[in-house]
Amino acid sequence: MTIPVTTFVGRTGRSILRLRRRGLTLVELLVVVAIVGVLIGLLIPAVLKIRETSNRMTCVNNLKQIGVAFHSHHTNLGYFPSGGWHWYTPPSYDSFGQPLLGANQCAGWGFQILPYIDAVDVWRGGPVVAIGTPNPIFFCPTRRAPQTIIYEDQYTPSVIAPGAPLTHALADYAASNLEGTGAVRQFYPVQISDITDGTAQTMLVGEKRLDLGWLGNTAPDDNEGYTCGFDHDSVRYTIVPPAPDQWFSDNATGDNAFGSSHPDVFNVVFADGSVRTLSYNISPLVFSYLGNKSDGNTVSDSDF
Repeated sequence: MTIPVTTFVGRTGRSILRLRRRGLTLVELLVVVAIVGVLIGLLIPAVLKIRETSNRMTCVNNLKQIGVAFHSHHTNLGYFPSGGWHWYTPPSYDSFGQPLLGANQCAGWGFQILPYIDAVDVWRGGPVVAIGTPNPIFFCPTRRAPQTIIYEDQYTPSVIAPGAPLTHALADYAASNLEGTGAVRQFYPVQISDITDGTAQTMLVGEKRLDLGWLGNTAPDDNEGYTCGFDHDSVRYTIVPPAPDQWFSDNATGDNAFGSSHPDVFNVVFADGSVRTLSYNISPLVFSYLGNKSDGNTVSDSDF
């Protein structure tokens, strides 16, 4: 762009140069906008990739903490947390207000590990506090921030009053598995010695698949929350192939499957405490083996 120059003689007789400024033309402005647009187009994917990498690391760390909590539970009590009783059984306490343990605890594994994830006060706070208090460890940031919903009290026995509004803290992780063959079993807790296939061959807890269109609503598999007993809110099948989250499905659920909002993969902690990132392309047969603690089938690292 050339800038016109005007020369004139001042009062002193000396020549003075004056630059005459002009604005950008429309064409030049459009070129600048196009360049900025291209740069933003190149930058956004990079930023999103960095954000997803960070989120996935947080998710892996959450599962590591859950695995450590399971092992701390086993060290202190001699067994892993159980899967609890039923979806309608709330956290159970004795007459002194202390949480019950082992097979006597009606709430699921998420409630039972609270003392080992720095949430003793929530654990001892009573059913209303425990059911309604979210914990960041139970949420993958790729999918959502810690979330609660207000849902009617359908517990037996009720914790407020039948049908009364009750806050439920949700979760993005589920134990293995609903068939009852995994390391987290309904009613009765599992000991490490029961895992005859080996702790490195047996899934403990993984990301669960959800219908993203129903987040924050009373989806059938995302309403009772993390304290839920043996139900697809807190336990999933490994005989169902894992899959990514979906949107506005016919049944508003994740189809009882494991899965995530991460592209192409989901994270799992094994009974030995190790966290692995699995592909949705994992063999359905191999995945079913991972959910059975004592079927005699072994897998190798190459199978993952």
